[in-house]
Amino acid sequence: MTGETNKECPSMATLAVHARHLFSSAPARAALVIVFGLGAAQAQAATLAVVAPQSGPFAPLGQQIIAGAKAAAVASGQEVALIDESCDEADTRSVADAIVNAGADAAIGFLCSETLAHVLPDLTKAGIPAITVSVRWKSLMEDAVKYGWPFYRLAPAPDDEGEKITQTILSTWADRTIALIDDGTIHSRELVDEVRNKLETGGLKPVFVDTFRPGQENQIAIVRRLQRAGASHVFIGGDRNDVAIIARDAAAENSGLTLIGADSMRAADQPVALPDGVYAIALPDYAQLPEAQPTAERLRAEGIEPEGYLLPAYAAVQIVDAARQRANTKPLAEAIGSGSFDTAIGPIGFGPDHELITNPYRLQEWEGGKFVLVPPPGQ
Repeated sequence: MTGETNKECPSMATLAVHARHLFSSAPARAALVIVFGLGAAQAQAATLAVVAPQSGPFAPLGQQIIAGAKAAAVASGQEVALIDESCDEADTRSVADAIVNAGADAAIGFLCSETLAHVLPDLTKAGIPAITVSVRWKSLMEDAVKYGWPFYRLAPAPDDEGEKITQTILSTWADRTIALIDDGTIHSRELVDEVRNKLETGGLKPVFVDTFRPGQENQIAIVRRLQRAGASHVFIGGDRNDVAIIARDAAAENSGLTLIGADSMRAADQPVALPDGVYAIALPDYAQLPEAQPTAERLRAEGIEPEGYLLPAYAAVQIVDAARQRANTKPLAEAIGSGSFDTAIGPIGFGPDHELITNPYRLQEWEGGKFVLVPPPGQ
């Protein structure tokens, strides 16, 4: 799963096409309402809006959200309205209208920040809380808290990555000589600066901090400089291929360096393959989580691969369903923000800032062609 998708299966494409045909005479982006389950009681159930792209370049990711929401709705007997998300600013008003017109009491999904920035004020007026599985935009959540928008996110907060990297280095490698390097891009440089400041506040001063030139055929020069500095462990702010080249050249030099990357490591393993033993502090493949195994196995038995956004969308539907049951006389948005919920990807709770209470980034090691979760120290 990648980050926010205004930058980043199709097994549900037919469903999206049917939705557009069935509602061709309704307002743009109208909702397709599907009842999962039988019985009069279920027919009267509250409706949950699932907002995700059904066409265009983001449709494969949208189908992950739709498939996850559908599977969770089947399991809980919920009623779902599918709302097409074009990720086009000019089309966002129709999304808000479709959610309200569907009679939804909550909305989940939302791959694109453009959608949320425009629909949240309207959803607030209608008393409809929203949960995103993707959008990380910092100022959007700041506005949500400032204006009282009922907005929560299962995606990480912008500061979570640097915080987790720092915590992991301090708890796992505090007795090692740490170096920090970045590729000079704005994100990588800011991330390394943040980690450096937090490490030094925690009492660990890196032995080497520098910038390397990305996109080179070899990185022997930076490897040798790291060796001369006496580094044993190196955090790299850069893309996966540069990390792979540094790892290859470090092995050729018999440097003994341990390399650690960030969330950018979740990318295609090409053109240079990543060798075993490289670490990443990144979002996990949720299907690998121990808590997710029962749901993942059941979905696979049904022919559904729990990839990408599928399990977070499944969890979002579970949260709304459980919040409805505990709401009683309080607003649904308030119920979502109170307490913890048992979900397919483990317990989830939101703080007063509407962010995840538990940092979702995890230490992982590349092993046998995939990242494998590394247990926390002491486990």
